[in-house]
Amino acid sequence: MDLKRYVRDIENFPKKGILYKDITPLLQDRKAFQVATVGLLTMIGDTRIDKVVGMESRGFIFGPLLAHSLKAGFVPVRKPGKLPFSKLSEPFTLEYGTDILEMHTDAISEGDRVLVHDDVLATGGTASAVAKLVERAGGEIVQFNFLLELTVLNGRDKIAACPTHSLLRY
Repeated sequence: MDLKRYVRDIENFPKKGILYKDITPLLQDRKAFQVATVGLLTMIGDTRIDKVVGMESRGFIFGPLLAHSLKAGFVPVRKPGKLPFSKLSEPFTLEYGTDILEMHTDAISEGDRVLVHDDVLATGGTASAVAKLVERAGGEIVQFNFLLELTVLNGRDKIAACPTHSLLRY
């Protein structure tokens, strides 16, 4: 199944000059959604995973599904002011600005084997910030996993120390 058929381009979103890859058509089609989920799991193989970390907000779609299938815990990484407990924070640069990500201090245990999942790998800023949070908490990132990758932005370079897999590449 050609999953790229289910990803539409939105010009000038969220700001002028950005070509946004909209995955909602893929999510709305039950077969495409199922094929994508299986594809993401296949990229992990038989690697032991203790925690799946998903970034706000679209990492919350596939992240819990992957965690459930892998019999792992799910850790949400959120924007400031969304997590109620003690947290670690990490600033980062986006393709179109800057932001901060937060994770609960007790979300990752020393030695946890972590899969980091998000919908898109663009500049690598978000993934790199999450890597810093996981490492500060004592976790070991064993893989980065993305639904799609915008290769022209070279985001993979920022997370080159860990295996990185993308289901779709643009």
